[in-house]
Amino acid sequence: MPKASPKSPKKSKSPITAAPAAGAGKVPAKGGTVVAHESGSRNAPIINIGIDRQDRAAIAEGLSRVLADTYTLYLTTHNFHWNVTGPHFNSLHAMFMNQYTELWGSTDVLAERIRALGHYAPGSYAEFSKIATVPDVPQNPPKAMEMVRILVKGHETVSRIAREFIPVAEEAGDDPTADMLTARCTVHDQTAWMLRSLLED
Repeated sequence: MPKASPKSPKKSKSPITAAPAAGAGKVPAKGGTVVAHESGSRNAPIINIGIDRQDRAAIAEGLSRVLADTYTLYLTTHNFHWNVTGPHFNSLHAMFMNQYTELWGSTDVLAERIRALGHYAPGSYAEFSKIATVPDVPQNPPKAMEMVRILVKGHETVSRIAREFIPVAEEAGDDPTADMLTARCTVHDQTAWMLRSLLED
């Protein structure tokens, strides 16, 4: 009777792998800049949540880019809330307030997920400017409908960036991050649609 062939050993998911080099992992940092530096100390136990150290570094780097774009879009939306003018002032002023309030809350969720993965969350203008894809708010306030166009593009950009990193989180078995990014895409897609509707005849 033929013997059964031995099963090949599964890949170890040990949390005590060597620290990844800068730029290692599945997510290249924009412009080669690493902003989600690893946290921790000798007094704290090693993180052991079932996700490899290198995967956590890559996911944290991806989340940092989503955070930078979200924060930039938040600032732009808040600026437009202050500076919008014209016959649609009341409706746009209120709409922009709802949108920037939602964006502000989401930055905390993104940053705390980065921390849960064992990395420091970026939180300075200098860091955000290095990795953000969403452009900074125009220095001179544009007309109301141009503000709407800018926000449409901003929400679509954040949605695209977030979608890039969903497969990275899924491959690493990081369901909480994948679910969170999926939820963010839903918000940004819906907001872009609502804003775009204002521009249609």
